[in-house]
Amino acid sequence: MPTAGAVVAALVGAALVAGPAAAEPAVAPALPTEVAPAVTATLPIELEAEDAVLVGGAGVNDNHLGFSGTGFVDGFVIDHTGTASVTFTLDVPEAGQYGLNLRYANGLGSDMTLSQVVVHDGAVEDRQVTLPSAVGASWSTWFVHQEVVSLDAGEQTVVYRFDADDTGNVNLDAIALTSVGDLSVPGGGATQPGTEPGSGPDTRYDDVADVLRTTAPRAGQQYEAESAFTANGATAGVEGVDLAAPRARLVVAVDAAKAGDQTVTFRYRNSTGADQDVVLAVDGQPVGRLVLAPRERWGDVAVTLPLRAGLGSVELRRTGAQGDASAQGAPAPSGLEIDRVTLQRGEPFADRGAFTPATTYEAEHGRTTGEVLAPSRAFRTVAAEASGRQAVTLDRTGERVEWTLTEPANAIVLRASVPDSADGTGQDGSLGVYAGGRKVADVDVTSRYSHVYGGYPYGNDPTQGGTQRFFDETRVVLPRELKVGTTLRLQRDSASADLPYTVDLVETEVAPAPLTAPLGFVDVRDHGATDDSSTDSSTATPTDDTAAFVAAVAAAREAGTGVWVPPGRFTLTDRVRVHDVTVRGAGPWYSVVAGRDGKGGFYAQGSGVTIADLMVDGDVRYRDDARFDAALEGSFGQGSFVQNVWVRHTKVGLWADTGTDGLYALGLRVRDTFADGVHLHGRVTDTRVEHTTVRNTGDDAMAMWSSGGAVTRSSFVRSTVTSPLLGNGAAIYGGDSNSVSGLVVRDTLTAAAGVAVSTRFNPVPFSGTTVVEDSTLIRTGGWEPNWSTSFGGIWVFADTSHITTPVVIRGTQILDSTYEGLLVSGSHWVNDLRVSDTRIERTGSYGVAARLGGDHRFSDVRVSGVTSQPDGDHHLWGTVHDEGGNYGLLENAPATCSVGAGTLTVGGTTLTTVRVTNTGTEPLDGWELAWYARPDDVVATGIGVTVAQDGTRVTASGRTALRPGRSTTFVVLGTTHVPGLGAGPAFDAATLDGLACGVTRP
Repeated sequence: MPTAGAVVAALVGAALVAGPAAAEPAVAPALPTEVAPAVTATLPIELEAEDAVLVGGAGVNDNHLGFSGTGFVDGFVIDHTGTASVTFTLDVPEAGQYGLNLRYANGLGSDMTLSQVVVHDGAVEDRQVTLPSAVGASWSTWFVHQEVVSLDAGEQTVVYRFDADDTGNVNLDAIALTSVGDLSVPGGGATQPGTEPGSGPDTRYDDVADVLRTTAPRAGQQYEAESAFTANGATAGVEGVDLAAPRARLVVAVDAAKAGDQTVTFRYRNSTGADQDVVLAVDGQPVGRLVLAPRERWGDVAVTLPLRAGLGSVELRRTGAQGDASAQGAPAPSGLEIDRVTLQRGEPFADRGAFTPATTYEAEHGRTTGEVLAPSRAFRTVAAEASGRQAVTLDRTGERVEWTLTEPANAIVLRASVPDSADGTGQDGSLGVYAGGRKVADVDVTSRYSHVYGGYPYGNDPTQGGTQRFFDETRVVLPRELKVGTTLRLQRDSASADLPYTVDLVETEVAPAPLTAPLGFVDVRDHGATDDSSTDSSTATPTDDTAAFVAAVAAAREAGTGVWVPPGRFTLTDRVRVHDVTVRGAGPWYSVVAGRDGKGGFYAQGSGVTIADLMVDGDVRYRDDARFDAALEGSFGQGSFVQNVWVRHTKVGLWADTGTDGLYALGLRVRDTFADGVHLHGRVTDTRVEHTTVRNTGDDAMAMWSSGGAVTRSSFVRSTVTSPLLGNGAAIYGGDSNSVSGLVVRDTLTAAAGVAVSTRFNPVPFSGTTVVEDSTLIRTGGWEPNWSTSFGGIWVFADTSHITTPVVIRGTQILDSTYEGLLVSGSHWVNDLRVSDTRIERTGSYGVAARLGGDHRFSDVRVSGVTSQPDGDHHLWGTVHDEGGNYGLLENAPATCSVGAGTLTVGGTTLTTVRVTNTGTEPLDGWELAWYARPDDVVATGIGVTVAQDGTRVTASGRTALRPGRSTTFVVLGTTHVPGLGAGPAFDAATLDGLACGVTRP
């Protein structure tokens, strides 16, 4: 659910508005004949809002641009309905009629309201005022609204208040008492959208002049342009992406097999009849111009580019330096298209889930002398919050959990839990890290940032009871690289504090060498920043580097370069405002921007923001939306880019607000936030978050909320979500033509769906087509205790408005749902639901529960393993359209397979033999058999198949086609935490390509 405190409240009202929001030019109203105009000799009288009396949550801020004075007043948010107010005291020169002007910002794109209360001569006049917005307005656009008031001479009081019938969500800059019809005050009057600082296009690449030398094209790994990120006028077609628009951007995510220079080939078509050029950038840093000669047919051009190993990006951008027409914003010649980008030494991406350099090892799948926790999905239990719903507790000295490395590693991340202290400040401990039996490091474990209590939004007072949020993550770089096959062990040893340690998982990776500063970048140390890596924050206060960062940003903007954050730990006590600037680090394992007292991070104030290759490490310990900061927040305008940023212990990871147009966020790691992981809020357009991993959030892991304005054509792509503690794995709240694609979502907990498509929280209603596709949801859904109801793996919820435009769910697997597989509910209709090529396997409640009216279309939906309810396996209300292939939903599943399976246990080793027979009429090519193992059993390897395990779910993928009537036999080797001797059944249910199989013991 959205972070309520991060939103500005709303006002309702009346009369005269200056600036672009007015449909007609502003005209001074006629004066009543019985009231004399006020004297103008001493006018105008201007008062700053930040100097007024603020109560009820109203506060001073300066995180937008264009205000007068030292700041503006915000806090008119839903949390402060009925309490927030600003009180001014005016010294009126003489009785008469005046224009009372309010300078305000409304970046939501729709009218908002506040109540204006004028106290004069003992009388109280309370009126609601409407405060319009305008197309293209941001939170740095300021409007002037005038109300005509009659005032007595002397001291008078004016109050702007957020009443229960107001909509709030505006910022107030100043007021002015002036003559009726004068709209030039306060603060210089109104501003036009697009003229405020930070608005307009990103021009940082315009001066790139070096032309890149071409080389011979090479074959390699291909990345299709039409499935990549496009913005600012670039349009994806069937064959490629059109870059004709003056500022068009195409950014392609790539996976280089190793670091260094390599040939990158671009397949393009240029039918303009003249040379066209684009600026190429690698990982958000421009490297030169690529000239594309005319050619009517598709052809190749190649250059040598410096690429990092693993996830990176290659950008093609049109700029205003490509000719007078483009520079003036006129359309460039049409006919420049990009088909694909090819890396000579590249790797393909998986179809689902984020690329990550880390390999994950679950504790319950390791070898352990500790206690393996039984699976649980109950709120406020440790196992329920664990990845895979199980973990291992080490509560005695010498107890351990270990794994055999399948990839080399020199760094580890540990997700673990230790108990809180009695006062809620946390306890610290450590576990020994052993490689091949020898100790190589200690890894810290702490409860400083875990354990919250009571009801929403969950505080840090243990006396409230109701403990939750048990896990936290720490990390350590090892002194040497460990080879494949090394035994990696975590052990409670003599150096560990006397605490029980519950280990959920470790992630291992090879931390790359630190990056070097780009030429000409401004080093924050040159402006006074101090590396506090060696400072113990529990005994000494780190140096406040906020002023140094602010100075470095200013110097970099003036020089037209960027800001360099070198290896080290630098502390911020406030957000650093950025626009038209790049901030880069040496990599998130090295360059750490730390927060203090819930503050810190970066705040975007307009176009041209790049933040890359660093970590934002906060110190938030509970949720306080009004006081604490997000790591990355603001209006990112056009041309902005975030890559390879690691976020931990902040309120929110990334919060992109109204005015963001074409933000690309690639390769984020968001951990242990107390509200959302990633949130697109309000009028955000053409924004894409890709290859991002989110874990242990206090609210929606990834959300789009069309609050006040529509999120439009935005997407969450190829990302992985694990264990959001409250809220959904991904959510789309209203908006226009948005999507989630290629997600993997695991282990949602309370008030949660794997993916929600919803009009909850009163968003702008849906328009266009909303898509959920090619995703895997496992162990998702949850119970909403406040409503005493369940949410499904996918939840379509028509709450505050009908959903009348298409909602498309396709190519998706909904596996082992806690409750329903697919839930459609609400007090309104869902009138065009289209579900196709979707698998629902093993549900705790109904397979499909469509509990409201509308047209619901199903095709090729396979349902199996439903926990039958007294009234059947499904609820199907509304008009159901059976478009064929809906096995287990609208027609009985055909008998296509039979399975015989048995397990032999010898000590702690298991050998499972499985025989699969194709009893159907069609050959099975690339088949997959799935079953659920006992909680204590661990799959190691397969003979004749490729095996994988996620929680207790096991899959075996066949390597050869299985013809009708034919059988195949394979063996699965594994271990068990319950040693024994004997033979028995392996499992009692299985599915083959989503259809249930009869299972016998061989």
